[in-house]
Amino acid sequence: MKQQNEDIPVYLFVGFLEGGKTRFIQETLEDPRFNNGERTLLLICEEGIEEYDPSRWASKNVVQHVVDSQEDFNENNLEEILKASGATRVVLEYNGMWTINDLFERLPIDWAVYQAMCFVDAGTFLNYNANMRSLVVDKVNVSELVVFNRFDLNSMDQVEFHKIIRGISRRVQIAYETTDGQVAYDDIQDPLPFDINADEITINDEDYALFYRDIMEEPGKYDGKTVTFRAAAVRDPKFPEGVFAAGRHVMTCCVEDIQYCWLVCEWKNAAQMETRQWIRISGKISVRRHKLYKGKGPVLHVDSVILTEPPAQEVATFY
Repeated sequence: MKQQNEDIPVYLFVGFLEGGKTRFIQETLEDPRFNNGERTLLLICEEGIEEYDPSRWASKNVVQHVVDSQEDFNENNLEEILKASGATRVVLEYNGMWTINDLFERLPIDWAVYQAMCFVDAGTFLNYNANMRSLVVDKVNVSELVVFNRFDLNSMDQVEFHKIIRGISRRVQIAYETTDGQVAYDDIQDPLPFDINADEITINDEDYALFYRDIMEEPGKYDGKTVTFRAAAVRDPKFPEGVFAAGRHVMTCCVEDIQYCWLVCEWKNAAQMETRQWIRISGKISVRRHKLYKGKGPVLHVDSVILTEPPAQEVATFY
């Protein structure tokens, strides 16, 4: 039985139709190392061509439940389904057309995603990326592993797939399941376009998005380093004295997701800065707590600010 205040582990499988989610979950439940008798709720939010075969599962202690309406995917209903199942963990096959934001807003508060994996049919992935990129970004961003099924080594360009995923996340692992059933993990090296080992790092205009993502994901690498980049300043009366923001608008997947991505900057002349002023800024990074980050983050101690023109492409992008 679940103890009071103990989280319900959720193993999340995302992706799109015919991506291989059902097959992978079927194989997982056939494995006694995972399906060891613990009462498990298999929550199915998307039914494809493949069906589950409970007769092959390592343990029969699995309860299936289908939630095919997003209206029914809500906290109260999920709690009732879990209680009726008597399960202590959840395997969730999520609908590819539903957003991850909706998922986290609707999950019961004590359901915790322990692992997230994304499965995609390699034959349809480029089409999904071209026409529904926001949904692709949505699923990749939450995942620890992306698996491309039915990957044809003779007709598909691994580098093309790699670049799309790396444009979304540098942390997610990538695997290719080939048409002959072999699995190969992506080992393409992705060096940053600037020298992270240098004491003074200059960021080119076209590399700002990569720089910003990297410094926010691994700020410790930049602690004590001097960085120089072009940015648009923002000064807000609510900012503490001697503080302004420097950053650029970044587009991850589409116009709708453009957002201002900035660093906290501390400078004695911060009050002189005007919002939307384009500057070339240089200073030393220190990683520490700051109220504008609501936690730890990279704070730029400004050495110099020079007024400049906007870059040729004002909105920064990946690749």
